[in-house]
Amino acid sequence: MTATAPSTGVRLSGISKRYGTFTAVHPLDLSVPAGSFFALLGASGCGKTTTLRMIAGLENPSTGTVELDGTDVTALPPHKRPVNTVFQSYALFPHLDVYENIAFGLRRRGLKSVRKQVEDMLELVQLGDLARRKPQQLSGGQQQRVAVARALINHPQVLLLDEPLGALDLKLRRQMQLELKRIQTEVGITFIHVTHDQEEAMAMADTVAVMNDGRIEQLGAPADLYEQPRTTFVANFLGTSNLITAEVLDASGDELALRAADTKLTLPAKRCTGTARVGEKLLIGIRPEKITLTPAEDAGTVPEGRNRVTGRITESSFTGVSTQYLIDSPVAPGLAVYQQNIERDSRLAPGAEVVLHWNPGHGFGLDAAQRIEAGTDVDLGEGPS
Repeated sequence: MTATAPSTGVRLSGISKRYGTFTAVHPLDLSVPAGSFFALLGASGCGKTTTLRMIAGLENPSTGTVELDGTDVTALPPHKRPVNTVFQSYALFPHLDVYENIAFGLRRRGLKSVRKQVEDMLELVQLGDLARRKPQQLSGGQQQRVAVARALINHPQVLLLDEPLGALDLKLRRQMQLELKRIQTEVGITFIHVTHDQEEAMAMADTVAVMNDGRIEQLGAPADLYEQPRTTFVANFLGTSNLITAEVLDASGDELALRAADTKLTLPAKRCTGTARVGEKLLIGIRPEKITLTPAEDAGTVPEGRNRVTGRITESSFTGVSTQYLIDSPVAPGLAVYQQNIERDSRLAPGAEVVLHWNPGHGFGLDAAQRIEAGTDVDLGEGPS
């Protein structure tokens, strides 16, 4: 089943939400392209669900406007907006079977002939054989697909998903990530998905907006956010980042020359947020899986041109796919390194002296003034347009 996406999607202009003296969402501008899978990602209390509810009409914005397909709908009640919402609880009617749950919206509109549309939706969500079962006879993932089908059958311009996978176990949640992406691709309408799960957002969305303290910290494609975070909050919220404080020795060329403790490091200038100046501090970020560990006695085998620092393994944890190490180094304590378990080296054990090395192009640079502990908010002003 396919549907034609509208020419424009969702546009929020200067939208904000205050509850008395508390500001849940600071004024922000946001455009969601039509036909895209868009994720609002952030921790509890960051404003993502409030933003979704303002799009749905379930919350009235304190300032700003909501446009859908170029039409200002700010003043419209929820039932008059061309959107539908899928919640974490699914809210299926327990006394109706799958077929009638999906048909409910059509029957409410007074349509007499619903069979073809319901059968199309059953095929889309792959539940044709379960049409006459009641919700309590379905698994969590099957119930979620019924909720999606019921929301889609009225052909909304936008489908809003509020933590729809939160009640599922890990394995089923990953399966449903693929299912939701498949469904969105087939129907071709705009999906806006709220989640606190970083892996879920990156696996499903074309574009992710990372929210913190009621503001959008960064917006972009998942790979761009992961590989080139612009703030320490984004760097730490999307996975794990090692942040090393370094002094700029030379910023005249395409590569920055840096010093951390007594170790010289390099970083491509284009990988640095803002302007680096000689004598100033910045943070070199490097993801744990980008680092290679080599026992100190094999230091001579490390290829030229790689950043390298020394350290001592303090902890190791076997996780199946990889072994995760914590390493104390002169440049920073508690550096994290993830190595795939292809050929495990028994010498890489707690207490071992090691060399950590990585391609300079895999790092990123951030303003050292931003440095925060994980989970601490950074106020960077209003979100991007």
